[in-house]
Amino acid sequence: MSKKLNIKTVVYVFLILVTLVSALPFYMMIINATRDTKDILMGFTFLPGSALLENYRTMMEYVNIWNGFKNSLIVSVLVTVLSGYFSALTAFGFAVYNFKGKQPLFIFMLLMMMVPGQLGLIGFYELNRFIGTLDTFIPLIVPAIASPFVVFFLRQYLASTLHPSLLEAARIDGAGELKIFHTVALPIMMPAVATMSIFTFIGSWNNYIVPLVVLFSPEKFTVPVLMGFLKGSQVAQNLGSMYIGIAISVVPIMVAFLFFSKYIISSISAGSIKG
Repeated sequence: MSKKLNIKTVVYVFLILVTLVSALPFYMMIINATRDTKDILMGFTFLPGSALLENYRTMMEYVNIWNGFKNSLIVSVLVTVLSGYFSALTAFGFAVYNFKGKQPLFIFMLLMMMVPGQLGLIGFYELNRFIGTLDTFIPLIVPAIASPFVVFFLRQYLASTLHPSLLEAARIDGAGELKIFHTVALPIMMPAVATMSIFTFIGSWNNYIVPLVVLFSPEKFTVPVLMGFLKGSQVAQNLGSMYIGIAISVVPIMVAFLFFSKYIISSISAGSIKG
């Protein structure tokens, strides 16, 4: 009993140390946001400085970080919600139905997973210029809805968890196909959807190259574009202002991870209880 308790104590101590090491960069970022450039260059300290308001004013003179925050939030939330729903719907079709051309379509989707998005950036720009959607959020939202990797992941998850007898029982009860998807398949897929939503939100929030190419108006810039502009401006000499911008930009990612992780755990727990 004592040996088992000692092993458990060692494990907990190790996990606490790993947590502290993981949290240290974020703490350093927050502390440096409160210090001026001279103090930052002198080295790190665990005590906050007194230049927070000055650094914030300097940053706001060059970029409106809160407007970019709003733009990134709009784009990322819409991409996450739409991608999760329509990817689940597509995965349901691939996993449940047999139709002509199913295998070639699935193989084509796998091939699209292997092609870097940067290769089609010029063609993507020309297409949006032709249809008149440049300098709007449409190129950032609509193409992201069709995510081959998310569809593939959800399809594999659904194929291993959805038993055909559930579909047959729902059809015998008179449920339509869309109702079956919403009441049977989607709840089963929720742990996988929540997992993919984390990566989708983070990927959309951190997306830099596409907004840089398709957006021209400063009031429509997202946070990564504004941070790139901030880094290339004179304010880059004020390291405290840079740290404030970085700190603001990472907060939604941390909140999204904590939020979706909660639903992953609750969904898995609910499934295990039902089983």
